[in-house]
Amino acid sequence: PAADTLKLFTSVGLSEQKAKETLRNDALSSSFKEAITQAQRVHGASGVDKAMGVLLYSMTSRLRDPKRLVFLSDCIAQRKLCTELQLAAALDFVKSHPQDPINQKEFDEACGVGVVITPEQIEDAVEAVMKKHKEQLLKERYHFNMGLLMAEARSALKWADGKVIKNEVDLQVLHLLGPKTEADLEKKAKVSQRSSTKIFIYVNSVEGKSLMEQLKGEALKFHKPGENFTSEGYVVTQNTMKLLAKHLEITGGQIRTRFPPEPNGILHIGHAKAINFNFGYAKANNGICFLRYDDTNPEKEEEKYFTAIKDMVEWLGYKPYAITHASDNFQQLYDLAVELIRRGHAYICHQKGEELKGHNAPPSPWRDRATEESLVLFERMKKGLFAEGEATLRMKMVMEDGKMDPVAYRIKYTPHHRTGDEWCIYPTYDFTHCLCDSIENITHSLCTKEFQARRSSYYWLCNAVDVYCPVQWEYGRLNLTYTVVSKRKIIKLVETGVVRDWDDPRLFTLTALRRRGFPPEAINNFCARVGVTVSQTTTEPHLLESCVRDVLNDTAPRAMAVLEPLKVTITNLPDNFKSDIRVPNFPASESKGSHTVQLTRSIFIEQSDFREVMEKGYKRLTAEQPVGLRHAGYVISVQKVIKDSQGKVVELEVTCTTSDTAERPKAFIHWVSEPLVCEVRLYERLFLHKNPEDPSEVPKGFLSDINPNSLQVISSALVDTSVRGAKVFDKFQFERVGYFSLDPDSTADKLVFNRTVTLKEDPGKI
Repeated sequence: PAADTLKLFTSVGLSEQKAKETLRNDALSSSFKEAITQAQRVHGASGVDKAMGVLLYSMTSRLRDPKRLVFLSDCIAQRKLCTELQLAAALDFVKSHPQDPINQKEFDEACGVGVVITPEQIEDAVEAVMKKHKEQLLKERYHFNMGLLMAEARSALKWADGKVIKNEVDLQVLHLLGPKTEADLEKKAKVSQRSSTKIFIYVNSVEGKSLMEQLKGEALKFHKPGENFTSEGYVVTQNTMKLLAKHLEITGGQIRTRFPPEPNGILHIGHAKAINFNFGYAKANNGICFLRYDDTNPEKEEEKYFTAIKDMVEWLGYKPYAITHASDNFQQLYDLAVELIRRGHAYICHQKGEELKGHNAPPSPWRDRATEESLVLFERMKKGLFAEGEATLRMKMVMEDGKMDPVAYRIKYTPHHRTGDEWCIYPTYDFTHCLCDSIENITHSLCTKEFQARRSSYYWLCNAVDVYCPVQWEYGRLNLTYTVVSKRKIIKLVETGVVRDWDDPRLFTLTALRRRGFPPEAINNFCARVGVTVSQTTTEPHLLESCVRDVLNDTAPRAMAVLEPLKVTITNLPDNFKSDIRVPNFPASESKGSHTVQLTRSIFIEQSDFREVMEKGYKRLTAEQPVGLRHAGYVISVQKVIKDSQGKVVELEVTCTTSDTAERPKAFIHWVSEPLVCEVRLYERLFLHKNPEDPSEVPKGFLSDINPNSLQVISSALVDTSVRGAKVFDKFQFERVGYFSLDPDSTADKLVFNRTVTLKEDPGKI
């Protein structure tokens, strides 16, 4: 009964709350109970004290190989393992020595069994460390890093009790330095250390580290190549070590990752994190990364998706070691499926698709079908002798989320883009992914958190067919507010005409962000700022836009553009007046060059830069208030306001003086003269609410949440001639207006610019 088990757990040292939590975990509860029972056999029912009980609990909660439970329980009961330090060493030892039997002598040496550290040994060791650092200790006193003393003392006394060492260190420091003075109590000033690392991704991020620094192997605490068995949850079989040795022989100990997208849609901002993680982890550790298309669903795959995925990976600055396809391995995967059936781990099932959905699907009545019968039926499936949905191959295993017997193969009478009509059965993700990782000798299979429920399936299948098993590591997805990234929902937006296509600049697909003008460096920097986290992160778009401004401020040359033109005639200049005005490409760094624009008698300014009636705080042009023209060296003053029949201001007549002779104006405005007529597209958020897919925010669905002002097209904007000759995706800062990028819709007759981001973040959007 649960009450008896609860009493047992509390009697060996667990708090009542911890005991109740343990009871809710059937697997842990069962293992802990077994460990206590085993210890009682060795030590007697009353001999399992609280210290022993805590070690038993710690052991069962961290042990990944249940067959070692009895052995370790005996060691704890016999007081061979008395400390957490020894237990940690013991767990590491059994992980790295999966074969039976365990060499007791090697185990005892590795875990400090029987080693007794006397108080005199601790005193001598601490004294030696103190002597080594005495000069620096006297100089820095209590500002010295005392952790260094502890670390060195512990290194010399591996199996000593850490608390006893600390007490001895504190005692000897006090003896040397005496009590703390007021100066000792003052906080030591921190020295700022800036990272000098500059590898494509250069913005400082989590804890001041670049993404490459975050991705260094030691920072992530990932397993080393060939040491897969040290990873939590990894399953060790009798052939594991032999397979790992062969794997190391092939790879030479090199880190290998893969980016495995499905070619049935365009990559989005979340994939940018996956690309940076997979390619970046390999790059940061001198490894290689494959671009592998998971092309096992021919109904939804199109050539344009293959091309776009490759383009986006390269656009973000990464070059795949090789481009592979799941379909490269169709024959090998089929052979492995046959082997799985032969070993009794898979069967042909005739349940319909709707019967298999959900986690409480009824068990298959064909689960115990004879192996020979399943082999014959699988061959018939391959030959096209069943209709679609009439038969599937299912694996005899239960996944971590409780789903039973996932499908390994299904029938699809759809030609494949690479294999044509050769196959009519196609493997599922659950069957394909881990085996392709194995075939490519991947060391670290990095995937997002939702695949954690498939980890047990991943390990089970590799071991079930006796092939090398990589390690699956999960990290948190990157999500943005005010957007949708689901392929199905983006297709709906395209089909209903809300957006033009997958690359509409209002979307957050990577092709859309490129078209809008987001530099790839900015996207990578954004991934660095978000950090390599295991938790799901939902981020505001303005953080991404901030990264964009950081890059464009240094890379986008300046130009002048007027979106809502107002004609201005400078009456005290001759009709044929022309003056070359030098405009720096980067005003803060004039060494980066300049371009020339012409100032003539007729110019255009923004309508918003003039007001008929002076208002408090308004610093631009009015009938009483002159303004300067940026870069021109002139100040203009209004002489006459010309209006049309509706009373709208259509032209200003002004006079100009040189800024040397005029009183310094309150403002300088931009202007254009003899400009190019261009189309400008201004973008706002596509959705009105932060979470358009959340029924509590948007009860009628995401299509009801479209922002009617998400796109404004200005067909006759005026831009200075410095942009003539620009190529698609070239970027500019239109002074005082925003950052813009040349759109692919541009023609020789008319340039089209997309506003990438405004110059400053709009506080109303936060």
